[in-house]
Amino acid sequence: MIKQFSFTGARKIVFGGGSFNTLAEHIRELKGARPMIVLDRNLAEAGFRDRISDLFKKEKLKFTLFDRAEAEPPLELADEGAGIARKEKCDIVVGIGGGSAMDLAKAIAVLAANRGKAADYLGLNNVPGPGLPKIMIPTTAGTGSEVTFTAVFIRRDLKKKEGMNSPYLYPDLAVLDPLLTVSLPPHPTATTGIDALCHAVESYTSINASPTSELFSLEAISLIASNLRAAVHDGSNVAAREQMLLGSLYAGLGLANAGVTAVHSLSYPLGGKYGVPHGLANTVMLPAVMTFNLPATLEKFAVMAEATGEVTDGLSTREAASLTVKAVETLIKDCGIHTKLKDLDIPEKDFPELAGAAMTVARPLANNPRKVTLEDAIKIYGQAY
Repeated sequence: MIKQFSFTGARKIVFGGGSFNTLAEHIRELKGARPMIVLDRNLAEAGFRDRISDLFKKEKLKFTLFDRAEAEPPLELADEGAGIARKEKCDIVVGIGGGSAMDLAKAIAVLAANRGKAADYLGLNNVPGPGLPKIMIPTTAGTGSEVTFTAVFIRRDLKKKEGMNSPYLYPDLAVLDPLLTVSLPPHPTATTGIDALCHAVESYTSINASPTSELFSLEAISLIASNLRAAVHDGSNVAAREQMLLGSLYAGLGLANAGVTAVHSLSYPLGGKYGVPHGLANTVMLPAVMTFNLPATLEKFAVMAEATGEVTDGLSTREAASLTVKAVETLIKDCGIHTKLKDLDIPEKDFPELAGAAMTVARPLANNPRKVTLEDAIKIYGQAY
């Protein structure tokens, strides 16, 4: 029998080239009159600040700009942004950028309406009530944060990453415009793309996967495996960018409903202690965790091999399954990422400490198809070295 399952996500998704230009219309649909725009700092400096200003000036809509979003955002930024949103009487929050900007926007939206401190909301279901309406607009094909209920932050005082996880963080609207991703340079295109692949692989193999989530996760694997190389090596390839953004969306939907697994548990300490960007940390850890998990779910790995484009005719289940790991390793290398933990100057002597920290990221480990012990975690770090 199929086990009981549910399927959730953003309330509404708008996808297509040029859809960003309809932002003001969507703000008004959600009864917004004084939006706060949470913008990635690099985007702001690259001219996106002016684009937003021109758009809202044309629509005669006043807005408050919070353009301090940065990669691996510190928790304090959420409190700061929420304070500004309350002071300016903002009634809707729009997050524009990569996962960090969108996570920050989601947190600001719930903090502005519920008060309290961001630290009070960390963990599962600790957000007391609905926040301001939220619109998320990704400019990378990576995190899928536009359709998830999670916001992740750096705790600088503790040198670790922690997340808010609550249904109240689900966006009211996700607007996905592939044209916004065209200017992303090759390296972040590659690392965010592998991050999306990581979400797809983890959610597909999660013990909480359902028939519905598996559809999205598997299609995401196929889309990303078929289009990431083209998006990295020819960023102006709009068709590849479009398919990558769709793959990232599908992976986000799989993640939101099935959860991630041990890759995220082991990558979090790399970001918290060493500041390794999330996408790169997942990229470094993904092949090693896949190798560890393969014996526990051979059939799914064999199916993923076909999704990555590998020819499996005449092969045993195990032979086909092994092709998936090789396909992912080849994709990572083809996209120009040759990084290992040693390249990040992470000493082997720190592996026990990292493993101990990873074991505290319990929720993804609970989803993993194979139980991970402290000793296993140390060995996986060693394989990724």
